[in-house]
Amino acid sequence: MNTQTPPSPQLSNAATTGVEVTHTLKSAFFDHGSLDWAPWVMPDTWFKLLGINSITGGFTMMLKVGPNNVAPIHGHIGAVEGVILEGSFAYEDDWGHTGYYVQEPAGVNHKPVTGPDGMVMFAIVHGPLAGYNEDGSIAMVLDAKAMFEMAVAAGAAGHIDRPAHW
Repeated sequence: MNTQTPPSPQLSNAATTGVEVTHTLKSAFFDHGSLDWAPWVMPDTWFKLLGINSITGGFTMMLKVGPNNVAPIHGHIGAVEGVILEGSFAYEDDWGHTGYYVQEPAGVNHKPVTGPDGMVMFAIVHGPLAGYNEDGSIAMVLDAKAMFEMAVAAGAAGHIDRPAHW
C-alpha cells in the first residue's frame, strides 16, 4: 500500500503563491517505536528522546515511569506539557490518568508520584529541569544537551542532528 501523498498544488506552486516549499534533509516523521527505552535520571524511569531545542534547552520525549514511583523534588525552569498515554501520576492528591493533558508552569517545584500501573507520557519540556539535593542545593540541571548526550550514549540519537554550536 502506498502511504505517500502527492504534494498539494496549492502549497508547491510558487508561480501562483510566490512562496517556495522548503525541504529538510531528513524526514519530518520518525517512528519512536523503533527506539529502545533508555534509563533516565531517576530510579525506575526510562526515556526516548524525540527532539531537542538547542536555543531554549528544551526537549521532547517519551517518559516511562515504574509503579508507585516517588520522584525526587525537582523544578521546571521552562514549562512542561504532556499527554498521559498509559497509567497515572499525581502531585499530592491531584491525579492525572490515561488520556489526560498536563501543563506544569515554569518555576514549579514538586515531587510527583505514579500510580500502581506506572505511567507512559509524551512530554514537551520548554526549558531545563533542575534536580535538588536534600539541603536545597542544585544537584543537576537537565537540558537539551544533557538529554542528547544521554541518548547518544544509549545509541538512540541517530534521528537527531547535533547542533553545530555544541
